[in-house]
Amino acid sequence: MTQHTFGFIGFGLIGGSIARNLRSLYPNATLLAYNYNPQKTNPNLLLAQNEGTLNRIVTTFEDGFSDCDIIFLCAPVLRNISYLPALKKVIKADCILTDVGSVKGNIHRAITEQNMERNFIGGHPMAGSEKTGYQNSTIQLLENAFYVLTPTAKTPEFMINTMKKLVTDIGAIPIVLQPENHDDIVAAISHVPHIIAASLVNMVREHDDAKEHMHALAAGGFKDITRIASSSPVMWENICLTNSDSITRFIDLYIQYMTDMKTAIEQKDGTFITQFFENSKQYRDSIPTKPMGAITSTHDLHIDVMDKKGEIAIIATILASHDVSLKNIGISHNREDSSGVLCIEFYDETSLLKAEEVLHSYNYVTYSSHDKQL
Repeated sequence: MTQHTFGFIGFGLIGGSIARNLRSLYPNATLLAYNYNPQKTNPNLLLAQNEGTLNRIVTTFEDGFSDCDIIFLCAPVLRNISYLPALKKVIKADCILTDVGSVKGNIHRAITEQNMERNFIGGHPMAGSEKTGYQNSTIQLLENAFYVLTPTAKTPEFMINTMKKLVTDIGAIPIVLQPENHDDIVAAISHVPHIIAASLVNMVREHDDAKEHMHALAAGGFKDITRIASSSPVMWENICLTNSDSITRFIDLYIQYMTDMKTAIEQKDGTFITQFFENSKQYRDSIPTKPMGAITSTHDLHIDVMDKKGEIAIIATILASHDVSLKNIGISHNREDSSGVLCIEFYDETSLLKAEEVLHSYNYVTYSSHDKQL
């Protein structure tokens, strides 16, 4: 792929991270991106071109996309679908068309309607960040992340193998699934949990007392289980509307579990309740701790510190002097579900491990997910 031409439609965090990897891996390749509004300069595209990630910015598909060997659809799902008729007219016979959306069924249906199944391989890099845009993209973003591929029944094997190699080359882990299976999986492990987290937050928000005691005391388990409720509302509106069948099916299943648990509590059925929690504990404990899922893990370190003036500043200075960057820092006022009064969040696991090592050398006692599930 060293001489390939790669095209991008949409160029944010994921598209930018893929492009950075391709430029690093294949320095002689041609990378071009589409600017859908020729009357307005796109700062993301301009920055990428100035940095050397992109060779060209085009305003029509006829200008370069007919030369593309692989085209990445990185715009919102419904906008990606709107581009298909125009792309069909220009792409060459052996061009691979792929996307990066978290829902696969709807774009596969659109591909079938356009008779483009031979060229299409759906894609879903299961990585992300709370930050958006090309300016926040990195080569490391996709490293060790699962990258789901959903070819059609008509996709040639050599195209599937090409995408597998590309995904592996950029450091991700390729997994081939049927689109329907993919949508069920992400509904169960990502989409419905986001809805549940948002529901829990809204429940507390709407039923707190006048002095907002729930808000003040919320910590530990509540903050951990509802962290994902801080995601983009617009993005989750799109996901709910495009993966509605799978999401509603798993919501129904979740409601049934809640109904059964409610009945057991009302009837004081201790056997059912114990087994309920035992089954969930065994399965939860078997899930690998390495963060490679649709919902990214946080990298938190809890520290036992003395309640004295300047202690937080001392710890921050120690870490800074050892080139350890902090993402967030705060006090755990409620320690029922966590150990350590001071909580520091890091950008990645490497920083967390280095911070542990440094603080241990200064005789601080720390706790992290490596010690126990906080």
